[in-house]
Amino acid sequence: MKVELFDFELPNERIALRPASPRDSARLLVLEGAAETRDACVGDLPSFLRKGDLLVFNDTRVIPAQLEGRRAARDDDAAGGSGASIGATLHKREGPRRWRAFIRNAKRLREGDSIDFGADVTALASDRAEDGSFALDFAGDEPVELLLERCGHMPLPPYIASKRPTDARDADDYQTMFASEPGAVAAPTAALHFTPALLASLDAAGIGHTTLTLHVGAGTFLPVKADDTDAHRMHAEWGRIDSATAERLNAVRAAGGRVIAVGTTSLRLIESAADADGSIAPFEGDTAIFITPGYRFKGIDGLVTNFHLPRSTLFMLVSALMGLERMQAAYAHAIASGYRFYSYGDASLLLP
Repeated sequence: MKVELFDFELPNERIALRPASPRDSARLLVLEGAAETRDACVGDLPSFLRKGDLLVFNDTRVIPAQLEGRRAARDDDAAGGSGASIGATLHKREGPRRWRAFIRNAKRLREGDSIDFGADVTALASDRAEDGSFALDFAGDEPVELLLERCGHMPLPPYIASKRPTDARDADDYQTMFASEPGAVAAPTAALHFTPALLASLDAAGIGHTTLTLHVGAGTFLPVKADDTDAHRMHAEWGRIDSATAERLNAVRAAGGRVIAVGTTSLRLIESAADADGSIAPFEGDTAIFITPGYRFKGIDGLVTNFHLPRSTLFMLVSALMGLERMQAAYAHAIASGYRFYSYGDASLLLP
């Protein structure tokens, strides 16, 4: 499909720079079948779901994966000059001490160069890929997570980071209440809206919840540069659905309940683990699933998700779930009604 079909005008002021407070006071746009679009708030969610439904959250935890450093000086640097300034955004673990990273000022970096990120943290660059990313091998014996706590910063999406600096509030604001498995470089943002009080209300209504793990990569921020969706290449992300969770998902649907993914990350992992008849199998490994209109959903029955950017793979995904014309109309309504977009923005409930 032509990528331009997924374009729309999004005013800059619609991109939220801070989350709603309290979190479950965010607005909720409800689309269910052919029914009229409804405006609500996230705290109303129990009234739009049914007893026996199951919400599926991603329990990944965001690590401080944004690094600023300086390359070690080389013989070909200007006389008396120091090494170039290098920015790195880690996006996928490739080994115990190796991470794949997108590099700022990559033209000044070569395979074999050492980068000093400060706080006694250094890494060696190698294995440059076609997309310009490098593998970074961190020196020393300390767990890399401890090194990142010393020298790294919370990797806010560029649409927020370009408008304000990261601060202490983001360390809490950009983690969900389910965050327990370190490894993501972007939050599963739909779950940012959930609070213990909302979860208690859902439980009281007979609406269950469970978790899986998908370590979200920085590739989620990359724009689609191709003219046609067939030419776009997704970056792989690592995920896991254990056997107990797979059994519970299957049991819920067998009993007539619905599996509602909270966030596109949960949805993509469930769909990666589903077979043709919708049965979910345990899963552990990489997924690069790319969902566009025409895809037949097998493992999920609905989605809670934030509002996504024009021409993004995530807007393509929700258009596959609800129909492109329906989502174009829903987003036009959201923009006209003052809904807040992207990671810290409002939410939608999509029930096809």
